[in-house]
Amino acid sequence: MKGGSKVVTGKHRHKGVFITWGKEDALCTKNLVPGEAVYNEKRVSVQAPGSRVLYLGAASGTTVSHVSDLVGRGLVNMAKKRTNVIPIIEDARHPAKYRMLVGMVDVIFSDVAQPDQARILALNASYFLKTGGHFVISIKANCIDSTEPVSAVFAQEVKKLQADHFNPIEQVTLQPFERDHACVIGAYHVASKHKVAAATS
Repeated sequence: MKGGSKVVTGKHRHKGVFITWGKEDALCTKNLVPGEAVYNEKRVSVQAPGSRVLYLGAASGTTVSHVSDLVGRGLVNMAKKRTNVIPIIEDARHPAKYRMLVGMVDVIFSDVAQPDQARILALNASYFLKTGGHFVISIKANCIDSTEPVSAVFAQEVKKLQADHFNPIEQVTLQPFERDHACVIGAYHVASKHKVAAATS
């Protein structure tokens, strides 16, 4: 992002997320550790609600750092300065192994690059997600089926989510930032009242 010294920041429609307008536009979160970069990201000089989030697929913690900003270098090093991040080094396909470490959560953010990523989300939700809690899943179409059209893979995954008591509310493709990726957002164990609103970013 090339912002220079003159960047205008405004609120996004999602609480805790902001838009900056400069030489390039960007989405950002408030940094829980002001002055600290996790992955050399551009920082703009600007705490949010204390929801409990279970983040599946944290890897090195780059995206998790933004979730940390919303709720309050390697994953462990990043967590040392962000006290609201508790790293659990376990396989997300086996939540029973970490069920004693995680209580009930308000949100599950699933960023797992696996062919059965919807099943992994559903399994973790059955252990940890409150009724009426929310989910965000990053669907990586090529990890699921590289032979099907991307839109068909997204539609199949949404059907799987609906079958597992999820109510998908919004679907956003991540083009041009990530190819063949979409985020689906919704609620858990809430009766579906409308179809998924699909949009591009």
